[in-house]
Amino acid sequence: MPLELDSLRKAVAALDDVLKKCDDEAFMQSLDSVAQNAMRSGAIQHFEFTYELCWKFMKRWLQNNVSPETAEGSTRRHLFRYAAEKGLIDDVDRWMRHHDARNLTSHTYNPETAQQVFEAAHDFIGDAKSLLAALEARND
Repeated sequence: MPLELDSLRKAVAALDDVLKKCDDEAFMQSLDSVAQNAMRSGAIQHFEFTYELCWKFMKRWLQNNVSPETAEGSTRRHLFRYAAEKGLIDDVDRWMRHHDARNLTSHTYNPETAQQVFEAAHDFIGDAKSLLAALEARND
């Protein structure tokens, strides 16, 4: 049974778009500090949401294409390991770093932590796009 990937496609595209806008120095310089902060906060929220969708889609794919027990009750590391074994992701440790950054999102009131998560979102977007492509290629 194929997965309905539209929500993941939209989330990845939205994160990519907001990161590109945040990386546009001319645009960001045209904003006051409140608007700049809002843009970065928006990127962090998009990262948080997109990360959540990514691991849930990994889990659903494994349940549908390997076995329901494969991902049920697994730790995040085990889930990522199974996903790597099946060719959905390349690097378990990198996905664990994304997971750690996601866990920091509840502490983004701290400017240094917010900056860490914002930078992590930039590291994550390529992996999110790769996962989406792998799911699309194996979605049967």
